[in-house]
Amino acid sequence: QVQLVESGGGLVQAGGSLRLSCAASGRTFSNYVMGWFRQAPGKEREFVATIRRSGVTTYYADSVKGRFTISRDNAKNTVYLQMNSLKPEDTAVYYCAARDPRGDIYDYWGQGTQVTVSS
Repeated sequence: QVQLVESGGGLVQAGGSLRLSCAASGRTFSNYVMGWFRQAPGKEREFVATIRRSGVTTYYADSVKGRFTISRDNAKNTVYLQMNSLKPEDTAVYYCAARDPRGDIYDYWGQGTQVTVSS
């Protein structure tokens, strides 16, 4: 089992920045691919970004590319999402998740942290 706890959400004006953190405990953090997802009210959960185990390879949704940066610190068992140039449409609950690199399904999820961007 992997336990994930997000933090860093809040209220920010459009154009502002936030950094989300996700602290992991349980099994070896560096064994897992980590991802960030979000869910806005009335919408389905969507992919935001993912980072491979070494931290070198990352992928982003087109909607956040160039504005968000995912990173990880395997020594601290933490994954981050730096969000810049925030827009009102970025408002959502943000979740971090972990998956085995051999599979496609994210098996472990945090409880989520609310991000609200005011116009």
